[in-house]
Amino acid sequence: MKRDTTLLPILVALTGLACFGVMDGFMKAAAIALGAYAAMFWRNMVGTLVMLPIWLLRGNKDGSRSLPRWPAMRLHLLRSAVAGVMATIFFYGLARTPVAEAMALSFIAPLLALYLAAATLGEELSQRAVGGSVVALAGVGVIAAGKFGGDYDIESIKGLAAILVSAVLYAWNLVLQRSQSQLAGPEEISFFQTFFIFCLLGLGAWWFAPLPDPKMWTILAASAVLSTVSLMLLGWAYARAEAQVLVPLEYTAFIWAALVGWVAFSEPLTLRTLAGVVLIVAGCLIALRRAEPAIEPA
Repeated sequence: MKRDTTLLPILVALTGLACFGVMDGFMKAAAIALGAYAAMFWRNMVGTLVMLPIWLLRGNKDGSRSLPRWPAMRLHLLRSAVAGVMATIFFYGLARTPVAEAMALSFIAPLLALYLAAATLGEELSQRAVGGSVVALAGVGVIAAGKFGGDYDIESIKGLAAILVSAVLYAWNLVLQRSQSQLAGPEEISFFQTFFIFCLLGLGAWWFAPLPDPKMWTILAASAVLSTVSLMLLGWAYARAEAQVLVPLEYTAFIWAALVGWVAFSEPLTLRTLAGVVLIVAGCLIALRRAEPAIEPA
C-alpha cells in the first residue's frame, strides 16, 4: 500500500520536472533575446495573471481565500527571494552555456542541500556524504575542464560561474520547498512565488526590462504556463512524499535538457558532459543513500 501511495507523487514530480526542462528551452530563447532579468520579469508578470484567478478559485490550503497566515507568508517571501535570484542567475548562465551542460552542473544542488541542512539544522554529515561530495566535485571538474581548455571563451566562463552560484541557491530552495509544501497548497505556492518574484524584479524593471517585441510574448507565455504548472505539480508531490524520495528525481531533468538543447538550439551532447553527469549523479546518490539500520540482537 505504501508503494502505491508513493508512486503517484513520483509520477507527478516527474511530470513537473519535464515541464521545467521544456520551460528552460523557452527561457533560454527569451534570455538571449531580452536578457535574463527582463525575461524573468515579464515571464512572472504573465505567470501572475495566469495564477491569480486559479488561486482565487481554489483558495489556500485551508480552503480560505484570504491572505495566508504569517508563517506561510514568510516562507513564500523567503523562497521567492531565493528562487528569483537563483533563476535570474541561472538563465544568465543558460544563455551562455548549452542546456544539457547547464542542467548537469545544477545537479550538485541536492548535494549542497545536505551541507546546507547541516549548517542550518545542525544535522550531522556522514562519511558517505563527504565521499559523495568528492565524486560529484570530480564531475564538475570534468565539465569545467572544457571551459578552461583550448577554446577559451570569457562568456562561457561567466555562464559556468553563474550556474554554479545558482546551484548553491537552488540547494537552499530545495530545503525551503519541503517546509513550504507542508503549510501551503500548490495553487497558493505557485501564485505567491510568481507574484513576489514579479514584485522583487519590478524594482529594477525600469532600467533592465524594456518592453519585449510582440513576437516574444508567445515564448514568455509558454514559459510562464510551464513554470506555474511545474510549481503546482512539485508542490503537490512534495506535500505527499518525503524529500529523500523526490530529490533524486531531479536528475531526470537532464533528459529533457539534452532533448531541448538538441532540437531547439542544435547543441551536441558531448562525451565530456556525459562523463561529468555520471560522476555528479553517482556522487549525489552516494551521499543521499541512507545507511542500513542496525539489527538489534534478539
